[in-house]
Amino acid sequence: MTSKDEKYMAQALALGRRGMGQTWPNPAVGCLLIKNDRVVGRGWTQPGGRPHAERVALDMAGEAARGATAYVTLEPCSHHGKTPPCCDALIAAGVARVVSPISDKDPRVAGQGFQRLREAGIQVETGIRAEEAYHDHAGFFMRFTQERPWVTLKLALSLDGRIATATGESQWITGPQARRKVHALRAKHDAVLVGGGTARADNPALTVRGLGERRQPVRVVFSRSLDLPLTGQLAQTAGEIPVWLCHGPNVDAQVARSWEEAGAKLLSSGLSGRQVNPTQALATLAEQGLTRVFCEGGGSLASSLLINDLVDELHVFSAGVALGAEGFPGIGGLGIEELASAPRFELSDLSMASGDVHHVWRRK
Repeated sequence: MTSKDEKYMAQALALGRRGMGQTWPNPAVGCLLIKNDRVVGRGWTQPGGRPHAERVALDMAGEAARGATAYVTLEPCSHHGKTPPCCDALIAAGVARVVSPISDKDPRVAGQGFQRLREAGIQVETGIRAEEAYHDHAGFFMRFTQERPWVTLKLALSLDGRIATATGESQWITGPQARRKVHALRAKHDAVLVGGGTARADNPALTVRGLGERRQPVRVVFSRSLDLPLTGQLAQTAGEIPVWLCHGPNVDAQVARSWEEAGAKLLSSGLSGRQVNPTQALATLAEQGLTRVFCEGGGSLASSLLINDLVDELHVFSAGVALGAEGFPGIGGLGIEELASAPRFELSDLSMASGDVHHVWRRK
């Protein structure tokens, strides 16, 4: 491993992140082809998951790929899906060396891609920037290892941890720069998730706005009985941008039919108390291909996810306003009696968003 390997892998990882939120159910991979210290090809997984990053980079490089080093952010695939294996494409192109940080957790690959490359006489090196790569691909891996997607929980809070006043007013606690950051975060996830209470109270669109044309995230609502307004923005746009409703086992047939006619996909789940069981619902979302889910509340859904240890990363936007004890808490009851049993996270990043503070926490 050299400092150049570190540098080029960092660039490949940055390329891969361009595809986040766009490539599900496939991973968002980046690929950089270097020959004589010059970039001859670059690519990232395209919307919908294909073509793969390696294919894009190889097409750009053409004959210049022969003898080059390929920096790929995940083990090249070795199975025939809707496209041929990327390891075969790299072999056919005549690359001399492949640098890739981590092996794939997909059982159809899982080391076989590296093996095929080595058998073809290609030098393979692994481990470079492996921690970054694992974080970027964690949601894709978790579909296989934990049967659920990666979950990011976003909270926009007052100084005293409230998300709304006692009357339910919440627009806007944080400023425009924080809200723009939220749109950027939505764009890097496959789906945006809210609870039924938030869908009823806020009538949200849950779309990515102000960032140009792109594949919109799936809008997901956890609603036990589907008691959601058919006149709201979600219902009115379900035929254009996907809306998935995770509901309990006993819903009114006419209500269900009305939502299906509006264009929504209905996904049945078991219950946990009076709420949709979050573990079962997330497993269903993973079965549907989702790898990264961005949860925007409200408080009951946030507490449900935390209680069940389903939050992988927290993005908290704190505003310089106090709403008092009568306001709505950002996180509902957790039933914690001892500090030792409280969910704990490690600070990953801290920045300013105009007059607000943006802090990022990851599971310990």
